[in-house]
Amino acid sequence: MIGVESLRYIIKQKIFALADSFSIKDANGNDIFIVKSQLLSFGKKLRIYDLAGNELCYIEQMLFRLMPEYNIYIAGQHVANIKKKFKLFKNDFVITSPYSQYDVKGDIFAHEFEIYKDGKVVARISKRFFSFTDTYGVDIDDGEDQITLLALAIVIDMVCHDSNR
Repeated sequence: MIGVESLRYIIKQKIFALADSFSIKDANGNDIFIVKSQLLSFGKKLRIYDLAGNELCYIEQMLFRLMPEYNIYIAGQHVANIKKKFKLFKNDFVITSPYSQYDVKGDIFAHEFEIYKDGKVVARISKRFFSFTDTYGVDIDDGEDQITLLALAIVIDMVCHDSNR
């Protein structure tokens, strides 16, 4: 279970946009990261930047796959591969990482997710309603890799909700 020492992030994505560009905010509503997609590319490619413009993470969609699949890179190093499992009434994912064993479980409506690391819940993703943007609350344990878990939350949103935009 997420402990008292967790960090809350707010991810807001515009529903109607030519290219994804959005901010990640802290619990107080302050921008802390910027996410930008690469326009005119084969497959989705996103980058997470700090406010000084330094690239922190690169997310790349793998093409020609039966189920959606993405790779996540930090500082040029491959840190995770995330694939949607083929299930009719569930939104579960398989995450392969050389650093930890991750697992993601979600509800049937793809609005609530839990990310497990080595069998322990380390993050919760919750979609909020009644907004002109896709808004997510992401609670991450304080001692965990914040950027990797935020990248996983972004990929989960792209897989589950991009066709709704």
